[in-house]
Amino acid sequence: MQVDTLVLNGMVFNSYFKEFRNENIAIKDGKFFYVGQKGLDFFQADEVVSADEKYIIPGLIDIHLHIESTMVTPATFSHGLIKNGVTTIVPEPHEMANVFGISGVKEMIKASKNQAVDMFYGIPSSVPATTMETTGGAIEIEDIEELMQTESIKCLGEIMNYYDVLTKPSSKTNQILSYIREHYPQLIIEGHVPKLLDTELQGLAYAGVGSDHTHQTVEGMKERIAIGMFLEIQEKSMTSEVMNYLIENPVKEHFCFVTDDVMADYLEQNGHLNVLLKKAISMGMSKEDAIYACTYTPAMHMRMYDRGVIAPSKIADFLLVDNLAEFTLNAVYKNGKKVFDSQLPYVQNATLKQFPASFYESVKLSPLQEDDFDIKLESNQDSVTVRTIEVQNGSTFTKEKQATLPAIDGKLAWSESPYSLIKTFERYGKNDNRAHGLIGGDILKRGAVATTYSHDNHNLLVVGKDKKDMQLAANEVIKNQGGICCVHNGEILSMVPLPVGGILSEEPLEVISSQVEKLTISLKSLGYEHYNVIMSLSTLSLPVSPALKITDFGLIAVNEGKVVSFEL
Repeated sequence: MQVDTLVLNGMVFNSYFKEFRNENIAIKDGKFFYVGQKGLDFFQADEVVSADEKYIIPGLIDIHLHIESTMVTPATFSHGLIKNGVTTIVPEPHEMANVFGISGVKEMIKASKNQAVDMFYGIPSSVPATTMETTGGAIEIEDIEELMQTESIKCLGEIMNYYDVLTKPSSKTNQILSYIREHYPQLIIEGHVPKLLDTELQGLAYAGVGSDHTHQTVEGMKERIAIGMFLEIQEKSMTSEVMNYLIENPVKEHFCFVTDDVMADYLEQNGHLNVLLKKAISMGMSKEDAIYACTYTPAMHMRMYDRGVIAPSKIADFLLVDNLAEFTLNAVYKNGKKVFDSQLPYVQNATLKQFPASFYESVKLSPLQEDDFDIKLESNQDSVTVRTIEVQNGSTFTKEKQATLPAIDGKLAWSESPYSLIKTFERYGKNDNRAHGLIGGDILKRGAVATTYSHDNHNLLVVGKDKKDMQLAANEVIKNQGGICCVHNGEILSMVPLPVGGILSEEPLEVISSQVEKLTISLKSLGYEHYNVIMSLSTLSLPVSPALKITDFGLIAVNEGKVVSFEL
């Protein structure tokens, strides 16, 4: 019998029995044709591969992530994924949607075609995430309908504004959920349900939300599984308590591992979903269960029944692995063809200008002046009590604290205080909104940083201890049509240019990785203490992430869902 490829003598992972078997694999037309004991005595093959008892597992599948978090294009992302064994992803481009609306979504999907990795998209459901910020674009019900009709869509992306779902029946988010339930009742609805329990959690489930990828606890997981919610476990949720629960209880069908957000330097130096797989094994999960949670359960949750297993008729995406515990990749096959060989050079060719010209002209701000970083007060008192944002290492959540500072000539004397200034500037040319606040805790103690990579609105966000440094950092970002710039004593320490929408680079992965690594070192040298300084910085403007954040509308009390005053 004629086939395209015959892989001999491999330890093949059977997902249905969750066990390895010494078998041969025949591949035809990009799909698995046969898995069993028959070999060269039965098949004729154009190519014969000797697996030499290497482990053969399905290609890894990540169903919850945002390509823009890595600050690269789909082509660069695909390059980074393949060498880590990831062959299918379900990205949700709500960052590009916040900058460009539906055109941002369509261009990301277009740029994802003909890549080595299969990319099936989720529709951004929360653009903008709230009504308390200005974005470059929005996703409305008519946009969702157009995407459903014209693109290959796997899910409605994470419902972020849980506050509106629970408290505002006529909100835009609830209108979207009602529309999906009526017109596309089978469409998977992804959720963002941080810390919610009991009636609030079940209110989200009643609205149609079927999963949660946020930081998990054992108590929260039990409640979610009990009401049929699927768990998507990020690395930050892989505590000993959570892992022990997943290992010791019969819940293997109710969770998978996902990455959500991965920095470029981390992807280049450490890996992707394979990192979580290795970590799960190191924490006591059986190799079989860890593989299952990175292949079979994510495929089943997204109803991708053609992949995630090695069986007849399934897409021939598979990995040859030398050592499972270390997850040492020997080769990666996509649609039956080898796309990565650990013994051969693996080089990415730069591809520039992959997007329309307007995508490189999204920062519509004039250069800023030093006095743009003054805080002019409403009163002429000698001192004033204000709300401050406190950053905490170990979390992207913040706390609200109060502080009393002196005032001179109607301006807050913030630069000599323990606090840094945080200021945001609307950058789409819509309303020239500006807002300010003070920020302390595990944040930078000197110098300044400016960024247009600021979730989810991606307005210009500037944090610093010195007005001149803040001005220089901000203007460098404006001049480059987006990016992240770190400054100290009038010197630019690092710059990550992000010319595509102010949030993406078209440089090869090793270049952007080096730039991001240098930026991280610069921020830490200025006193920023955080396990992920870039994510911490960029989520200071995320008004759905507790507790006190800032947008161009002002300070946002996230748990109350409202703008609050700076002065008390």
